[in-house]
Amino acid sequence: MSRIIYPGTFDPIHNGHIDIAARASKLFDELIFVVAVNNDKNPLLSTEERVELILDSTKHLDNVSAHKFTGLVVNYAVDCDAVAIIRGLRHVSDFEFEFQMAMMNYHLNSDIASLFMMPDEKYIHLNSTVVKDVVRLGGDIDEFVPKPVKDILLSKYSR
Repeated sequence: MSRIIYPGTFDPIHNGHIDIAARASKLFDELIFVVAVNNDKNPLLSTEERVELILDSTKHLDNVSAHKFTGLVVNYAVDCDAVAIIRGLRHVSDFEFEFQMAMMNYHLNSDIASLFMMPDEKYIHLNSTVVKDVVRLGGDIDEFVPKPVKDILLSKYSR
């Protein structure tokens, strides 16, 4: 069985993430979203909310699951018998950071491959921060996130 992990903060998941997951899930038997518990970041959504939103937003994909994790992603990959880590690249500016992470992961465990996938061009401008900013400022995010994500963001910002 070939398994790939898709690590990230996913605060929140958006259609660019889902696009990459949908396409990668066709290439592997199983795709696992790995929701990072990172104390250096101050996420809007709890880890549990992020996992739940991922599961709800990807329920149309039979071979996708989501789990939270603290620690080195490459260790999680080994623990769950994944063969690879997938990451999205939107712009050339993403490449430098992702390349550095891929090289460190390779150094830590050369058996785990790093794969990069570009989202559909209609999602190339999306990131979680922009989505949160748009909803916080009263903009429409219908085309950027699934309805459960929109609903929870609206509830967070209406307080």
